Amino acid sequence: MIVGNGEVGEGEAGIIDAADFVIRFNDCRSYGAGGSRTDAVAVCNTGRPAKAMLGSREWRTHPGVKSAREIWSVRDPDKFAAMRAPLAVSHPDLDDFCDDYTDAFSAFCAETGKMHVVIDTSIHEAVDASLSAFAPGPYVVPSSGMIVIAEVLSKYAEAEVALAGFGHVGWEWHPFAAERQLVDSYIAAGRLRRLGGKTLVSSSYGA
Repeated sequence: MIVGNGEVGEGEAGIIDAADFVIRFNDCRSYGAGGSRTDAVAVCNTGRPAKAMLGSREWRTHPGVKSAREIWSVRDPDKFAAMRAPLAVSHPDLDDFCDDYTDAFSAFCAETGKMHVVIDTSIHEAVDASLSAFAPGPYVVPSSGMIVIAEVLSKYAEAEVALAGFGHVGWEWHPFAAERQLVDSYIAAGRLRRLGGKTLVSSSYGA
């Protein structure tokens, strides 16, 4: 179960908590209305979000973060280091976007007995390639949600994967319209389902 920070439907909390593995994001805004089970927290490990989380006692002591067995850093440090120079030209206002806090999240995991997973550049690049089929406008990076969906589909190909709390809206430099289309294509192929939506089963699942 991948639970975004958007609205979670009434009655879905129990379904989320009954899943075998629940992933939430950053400050776990879905916690509560979207259930409480949290096995992994996927974090933006660069830029302002990372700095804010690591510097926040509230984040470190949040019940979702405390109960999580794993922290997933969605941004490969090498990938984002390479992005710094071109972004300085195209988006000079994002001067701290590539500041890397991966080591600090590793230290936090070591202190708290959690596993630290850093999602590989290959996942990010595969998402970029998949999104290109939907002609996205200019964007900086895919959303954390899209990266995590791709990681889960890659790593757990035989698992039943469901989404909740995904509105596909937010920061202007994520390609949300194309991401919605990509997710819908995965649903149509039977690789994903949305809570509250139809469960679509394809005879060519896994093909």
